Amino acid sequence: MDFGRVDPALLDEIDFKLPAEPAFNKTVLKGKPLKQPKIYLGCAKWGRKEWIGKIYPKGTKEANFLDEYVHHYNSIELNATHYKIYGPEAIEKWDVRAQGKDFKFCPKVPQSISHYSNLIDASLQTTSFLEGILAFGDHLGPIFLQVSDKYSPKRKDNLFRYLESLPKDLQFFLEVRHPDWFSDATTREELFSTLHKLNVGAVITDTSGRRDCAHMYMPVAKAFIRFVGNSLHPTDYTRVDDWVNRMHYWLQHGLKELYFFMHMHDEAYSPELTVYLVDKFKEVTGIQLQKPMFIAQQNTLF
Repeated sequence: MDFGRVDPALLDEIDFKLPAEPAFNKTVLKGKPLKQPKIYLGCAKWGRKEWIGKIYPKGTKEANFLDEYVHHYNSIELNATHYKIYGPEAIEKWDVRAQGKDFKFCPKVPQSISHYSNLIDASLQTTSFLEGILAFGDHLGPIFLQVSDKYSPKRKDNLFRYLESLPKDLQFFLEVRHPDWFSDATTREELFSTLHKLNVGAVITDTSGRRDCAHMYMPVAKAFIRFVGNSLHPTDYTRVDDWVNRMHYWLQHGLKELYFFMHMHDEAYSPELTVYLVDKFKEVTGIQLQKPMFIAQQNTLF
């Protein structure tokens, strides 16, 4: 992901500390910790050739990448659906790879809807998209709508009408990027209050050059975090530490579901930072999550 990318020489000058918990969240996170909250960890794509010889066995063909991916992560931020609407038959071919596992596919709304329709007269495309992804069945996780960084609050009526039209029995999340959604307090509160009313979650994106997108608002008791690291720069680790503490706080106050997606400007390093995250998460919360196992580690088990 290139969104929010900055010159590596500037990383030490950025204040990466997460914002304070918004008072708004008390309307949602006001409970006690669940005995077994649902926690999912993943990446944006399974098709990473850089992972061959790292977590995928040498010689792994692209057609088998997903078969390997499900052994290391229990979720995937499915960006493939952003570029094409897939029918049920194609979706079923992916779904079968996760058979028997507690695994979630989190599809991204196609750009033909999110970026090119202005969210007007998009019902037919939306229906086609949903008919396809419903083939995931129990493996279907949250569906997320990302509008472009040029989509400002001036078009909020279109956005809110579209969100209101979506099926209520599916969980949707929204990611906005235009700075005006965050800079004006009235606009910001209206956005998250509307999402809360519609039971739509808010994607939180933590990337170096757009700190406003790490807004920390929770319209529903479910979190969808897109973390963008910088190739194992020292700040990546302190940022993960901060996130683990915040996620622990949310879990202690009734968070029901947590989705954390690891991104890198160079995705080759996502597994390493994921391992660090999982280890730190267990240290702080006592919860053991699934984590990538490197080839060298796998060989020692046999």
